[in-house]
Amino acid sequence: MTEIADAPAGKPVSASRTTLSHIMTANDTNLLGTVHGGVIMKLVDDAAGAVAGRHSGGPAVTASMDEMAFLAPVRVGDLVHVKAQCNWTGRSSMEIGVRVLAERWNESTPATQVGSAYLVFAAVDADGKPRRVPPVVPETERDERRYQEAQIRRTHRLARRQAIMALREERAAQGFDE
Repeated sequence: MTEIADAPAGKPVSASRTTLSHIMTANDTNLLGTVHGGVIMKLVDDAAGAVAGRHSGGPAVTASMDEMAFLAPVRVGDLVHVKAQCNWTGRSSMEIGVRVLAERWNESTPATQVGSAYLVFAAVDADGKPRRVPPVVPETERDERRYQEAQIRRTHRLARRQAIMALREERAAQGFDE
């Protein structure tokens, strides 16, 4: 493998793995009495942003969020744990995987998974321009699986973007969507 002169050294997944925990209150609820999906999404973005900043060693911005899945409702009083890690890195982008767990305040059962998401962050410099990130180094079989799955998701994101851009160009050439 050829080394790139300005490429930073690799960083293990564990170096930036993060857990944020938050108790859900009545201020977080919707009309059904469960926690707003947007509240959970904000926590997910916060945890993923912390991981991206840690991994890249500086500022990083959310580029996309995909596959946000809500698996079970979150209720007032639940202690929510948002666990995030860097699954994959490119030149300046990082895929961050997030699992959302809830501990029910009135039950003695273990925390259950209530959501998951994948976010892409771009590392930026002080001028908002993309900057290099260190490669992520998987440490376990699970990390390696997540790395490989992240590459598949990236391929799908790029193919989807290319297909949309091609369609837009075709329609513009035909005089539509003016």
